[in-house]
Amino acid sequence: MSHLAVSARLDALFEELVARNPGEPEFHQAAREVLDSLAPMLAGSAEYLVPGLLERFIEPERQIMFRVPWTDDHGAVHVNRGFRVEFSSALGPYKGGLRFHPTVNLGVIHFLAFEQVLKNALTGLAIGGGKGGSDFDPKGRSDMEIMRFCQSFMTELYRHVGRETDVPAGDIGVGGREIGYLFGQYKRITDRFEAGVLTGKGIGWGGAQVRTEATGYGLVLFVEEMLRTRGRSLDGLTVSVSGSGNVAIHAAEKAEQLGATVTTASDSSGWVHDTAGIDVPLLKQVKLVDRARISAYAKARPTATFHTKGSVWDVPAQVALPCATQNELDDAQAKTLANHGCLIVAEGANMPTTLEGTQVLMDAGVLFAPGKAANAGGVAVSALEMQQNAARESWTFEESESRLGTVMRDIYRLCREEAQFLGRPDDLVLGANAAGFRRVADAMLAQGVV
Repeated sequence: MSHLAVSARLDALFEELVARNPGEPEFHQAAREVLDSLAPMLAGSAEYLVPGLLERFIEPERQIMFRVPWTDDHGAVHVNRGFRVEFSSALGPYKGGLRFHPTVNLGVIHFLAFEQVLKNALTGLAIGGGKGGSDFDPKGRSDMEIMRFCQSFMTELYRHVGRETDVPAGDIGVGGREIGYLFGQYKRITDRFEAGVLTGKGIGWGGAQVRTEATGYGLVLFVEEMLRTRGRSLDGLTVSVSGSGNVAIHAAEKAEQLGATVTTASDSSGWVHDTAGIDVPLLKQVKLVDRARISAYAKARPTATFHTKGSVWDVPAQVALPCATQNELDDAQAKTLANHGCLIVAEGANMPTTLEGTQVLMDAGVLFAPGKAANAGGVAVSALEMQQNAARESWTFEESESRLGTVMRDIYRLCREEAQFLGRPDDLVLGANAAGFRRVADAMLAQGVV
């Protein structure tokens, strides 16, 4: 089929997707990016154009929405919504995080689950894709309130998950504390210590070394591999990071371990610029222990300044790592990065760059690493945690980090080789989407119409 005919079919498929999923702009954006980039591959791969395959690829296998009632410390009853989208089990049990944030709705979870399918496929590990969460906001809530919410959430979710069915992990708003409460409730309801039902657990009860660091570390290891294939390294480069959560902090930590200077961090209240380089232990204290705003970092650090206007992308850097949230880097900011001589933009968050921003970067010759490839380290170590749980083993930090590095290097090579095969060697968006789709689609074809 000609490229023009394939594009027409994909356009019609996208129009149908929008009509069936109204009011879900994040999912529409993610699907548009993937479908557009698949056209060159599909034009030369007739086996993937069989009736119904693409339609099944973009339609989740199951979508679950439920109410989550819970009581605060003053006895008031609140009701939130819970979600789980089990998108594809072609390669293994559904795998993907839970996000607790007031912006969560079905469309956001839909988009995250769709991206997760391709991300998980790129790891080469036997995991499908899913995502879940709630519009519950953990900020300002006591430990007891969070525990009661998590127990109520799991009281419904437990019937949909299991180590061979669906294995959730953490995401924004869901860390070790929340995973602990969720696991405890699952154990209470089912009367089973099924360690493999959740990942991101505590080290002492089935968790994996490096899981906390995995997404941020993996992101930087991916960037280092991009540079290595071009005869360079992170040593001596300036790096800008957005966000100050788990991913951003550990990306900064690994970048500095490799000799880079990280100069920025941010949260919803503003951002800081530290001319001496981010003090990672101080940032951890402020954000992970004290749970304070990023301005507290600037108050404690003489070389740092706090800003409420502009963004971290105004600061010149050779490497930019957006690690906050979706669509935080638009076309205007992308132009600023390119004009300042940025070499690489690698996504630590899920879809943090707008479609227009991505195009600006690629047109300017900035190497761009999409999140489904660059931030796959978290789910990769989650899958390794599942392996350890199944074998009742526990690996050292060094062994786990070594395996993480292998996975990230393999993902980069896979994406680059796929892009080269399709005639666009530096287009990692094409490479990631095509390689991930190929793995999922091959499994779908082998398993029949299910």
